[in-house]
Amino acid sequence: MKIAPVYREAPKHDQMECKIVHTGQHYDYEMSQAFFEDLEIPKPAFFLNAGSGSHAYQTARIMVGFEKLCEEEKPDIVIVVGDVNSTLACSIVAKKLLIEVAHIEAGLRSFDLTMPEEINRMVTDAISDYFFVTEESAVTNLLKEGRSPDTIHFVGHVMIDNLLYQIQQLKMYDCTRFSTYSLKGNVNGYIFLTLHRPSNVDSRKTFEGIAKALNSIAEDRQIFFPVHPRTKKMMEQFDIKLSDNIELLPPLGFKESLFLWKDASVVMTDSGGLQEETTAMGVPCVTLRENTERPITIDMGTNMLAGNTTESILDAYRASIEKKGKSFSVPPKWDGRAAVRIWKKLLRGLKVR
Repeated sequence: MKIAPVYREAPKHDQMECKIVHTGQHYDYEMSQAFFEDLEIPKPAFFLNAGSGSHAYQTARIMVGFEKLCEEEKPDIVIVVGDVNSTLACSIVAKKLLIEVAHIEAGLRSFDLTMPEEINRMVTDAISDYFFVTEESAVTNLLKEGRSPDTIHFVGHVMIDNLLYQIQQLKMYDCTRFSTYSLKGNVNGYIFLTLHRPSNVDSRKTFEGIAKALNSIAEDRQIFFPVHPRTKKMMEQFDIKLSDNIELLPPLGFKESLFLWKDASVVMTDSGGLQEETTAMGVPCVTLRENTERPITIDMGTNMLAGNTTESILDAYRASIEKKGKSFSVPPKWDGRAAVRIWKKLLRGLKVR
């Protein structure tokens, strides 16, 4: 979702050849292939096939594969996005090979070192050359960490570029082709749910507490729940029982997910991206986490932190329902032109060999 707008903008600049590397970190075929097709991203030029495993194992496999690729291809710059293991692995490899690194979505901080993503964010930002940030809090964080102001660029958010582009595409799409078309048409007011973070689903006690809250909420509104492969595995392992009013769905492509959540009464999620996308669209969001690295979605947007206990989730849900329809603001520069600003800065700063 984050590379799609950047890649679409690249052909407009003939000074640069842009190639996609798929590390294979997100290895579930249904999820990966559906998203590539939905986002109109071409088949990656390179596939590293990293697969699953512990953080160390996965990061190491990506590093070995990406080092070989960089030695063969000799890129002038490596662009990484977000905060996943691929972000960290490719940044380290590039810098050790004296290749410049641009980090898109830099500077975000949850200040929670129990989150693997926070480690990835901090390390990547410690070695990057270009920092493309989505909100002012990220600028503040990077300056406090000693990054030079000249390297920090407040450009807006490529996730919102993609969202606004896909909203227009959806208007021209035959939505009757979606497997969930009839499902959505048969209910009046529903909740869209995503859940996948290890801190929520890898602990039996935590997962059972979340499930108890969801089952209670399902008495009020139907819940549409595309189940992440990791979550499905843990549901089976812990024998988690969910209400019949929670519709379990397979992983969905971006367009079909958007088709559902854009009209939801509330979105409930532990994802980072949905916190931002719902803010851009004015959809109430309940984040099933104790913290967020995206504070602007709470300060200006429609997001609300719920934690992950039964009572805290129920309290946040009730408050979010009451909040629906109240005023919110779209953060500055979330206007669909972040990728344009990124390429402008890159081409100005990069010395192409």
